[in-house]
Amino acid sequence: MTAQTTDARSGQTAEQNNEAFSATEAADRDQLQLVSFVVGKEEFAISILSVQEINRMMKITRVPHSPEFIEGVINLRGRIIPVMDLRKRFGLEALEDTSDARIIVVDVAGRVIGFTVDRVNEVLRIDAQIVEPPPTMVSSVDTEFIQGVGKLDDRLLILLDLERLFSGEELRQVDETANRAA
Repeated sequence: MTAQTTDARSGQTAEQNNEAFSATEAADRDQLQLVSFVVGKEEFAISILSVQEINRMMKITRVPHSPEFIEGVINLRGRIIPVMDLRKRFGLEALEDTSDARIIVVDVAGRVIGFTVDRVNEVLRIDAQIVEPPPTMVSSVDTEFIQGVGKLDDRLLILLDLERLFSGEELRQVDETANRAA
């Protein structure tokens, strides 16, 4: 005869609790937790696991001879972090009103990089099954940077691929900018 323990709070056996936990764990794997933000007229998202922090706009120090898409560097609690302007990277005009603008600090290929966005919307969970491969023309952004498109009830969410957004050459330029600023 096998001994079964029962959780006094739920009235479930340990085996039932394990099954429920496994089902929850499987459901979590099918969910994407994202940070959504706006650049231009489009709404984008990246995995929350890549995000280290989100900051209000602060003084960005321009570094001479840095690439056009690198806005400069910020000093974040003693760390020099290169900051990319996503508007420039996507070929959009500069933002006039920066009161809602934020700097999202992410980890890409072991490097800490910031990028500016017009506005951060929310942290959300979506079902991975609603994400489709990017169509040939989904937005004003080059599709090589797009991991997929999530179809929500009333909007499209463009999932960016940070590894493609920061290619090997761009990462090298980001490193050079950070080294010149240090």
